[in-house]
Amino acid sequence: MRPAGLLPVLVLAVFFLLPGALFAEPSDAPRKYYVEDIKAAMHAHIARAVDANGIFRLKDDRTGEMLSLRFVKIHDPVRKIDDNTYFACTDFAVADEAGKLYDVDFWMHPDGEVLTIHDTKVHKEPRKSLLYGWYKYPRYTFVNDQVVTLY
Repeated sequence: MRPAGLLPVLVLAVFFLLPGALFAEPSDAPRKYYVEDIKAAMHAHIARAVDANGIFRLKDDRTGEMLSLRFVKIHDPVRKIDDNTYFACTDFAVADEAGKLYDVDFWMHPDGEVLTIHDTKVHKEPRKSLLYGWYKYPRYTFVNDQVVTLY
C-alpha cells in the first residue's frame, strides 16, 4: 500500500475506532436525565409519601384541602423543561370514590445524582357532569412551559 493510501485508512480508524476519545463529554458536564430517570424519581417520591394503606396525602395548593389520593399513573410524555427542571404529570384517584381523578403536576430538580420534587400543583380537579359523569377540569394551561391560570 502506498503512503498516500494510508491516510484514508487512518482517518477511518480515528472516526470508527476511537469515537469516545474524540467526542467524550467533559467530566464536569451535568448529568443527563432520561424518561426512565424522571419516572423512577416519581415512583420513588410516591413510594416514600404513601402511608401503609397506599394513600398519598396532598394539600390542594388552591383550596388548602387535604386530599387523600391513590396513585393511578404517570402520563407520557414526561419532559425536560430547561437545564435544571424536569416535569411529570400524573393521575391520582380520590380514595374510596370511584371515577374521581385529580391530575397532579410535579416539577423536579437534580440533587446530586437524583431528581427531587421541588413543586407540586393540582392541574385538573374532578368535576361532575350530568351527561358524562366525572371528568378532569383544568385550573391552568402551559404557555412556553410557564403555568397560565385559567380561573
